[in-house]
Amino acid sequence: MSTKQIDPSLIVNEDTHRQAILKRFHTPRPDWYEKLFALLLAKCLKAYEPEVAGYKAELFSRLRGRVNKVLELGIGTGPNLKYYAGDGDVHVYGVDPNKRMEKYATEAAVAAGLPRTNFNFIQMVGEALPVSDASMDAVIGTLVLCSVQDVNLALQEVKRVLKPGGLYIFIEHVAAQDRTALKFLQKLLDPLQQIVGDGCHLTRQTGKLISEAGFSDVDIKMASVSVCFLVKHHIYGIARK
Repeated sequence: MSTKQIDPSLIVNEDTHRQAILKRFHTPRPDWYEKLFALLLAKCLKAYEPEVAGYKAELFSRLRGRVNKVLELGIGTGPNLKYYAGDGDVHVYGVDPNKRMEKYATEAAVAAGLPRTNFNFIQMVGEALPVSDASMDAVIGTLVLCSVQDVNLALQEVKRVLKPGGLYIFIEHVAAQDRTALKFLQKLLDPLQQIVGDGCHLTRQTGKLISEAGFSDVDIKMASVSVCFLVKHHIYGIARK
């Protein structure tokens, strides 16, 4: 019996293509930066997560027992996994451009009760999700559209990979109201924030972009998060393909 060998050039070409996409949509960072950012994010979320726990419990209750394949866009350190990953035979595809997030996300998946074989971390960007059309029951994105380069393209990718009737669950910080002191401060600090926050923008009208992305149904609610004054204005909700 012969074993078919994989052409090494195919592997090289695929990796080269992936790296080209990463470079196009995510400014390359030194390894020390990615490692430090992942560490700081894990620490900062310890104060943030308790304040948004109620919103997340409300949103993720829609998934429990109803999904098999879930893609989490910008999975980061995996704080959402505990809300849905340990329920039934769920397979999670965690996408993030920062490869240093894999360690934290994998630990979070294990802590949530997700079998190791049911979790895949994929280093990639939201503008080119590495899964097939109409293959996901749900896509999750929390605090991620602030930092993708092309929000509209990322939202079209979310729609592409969702099955008909599939759910997109989101929580995002958004710009403050016009002609307020906070909006002025956000505009002033936005360039610096993009540097220290791995591409995070402070002034995006993300709710408007989601509403206009072409989902069949969108339910958006407003929230205020006191622990993060600069980005205290949040939206959260569910969109259906």
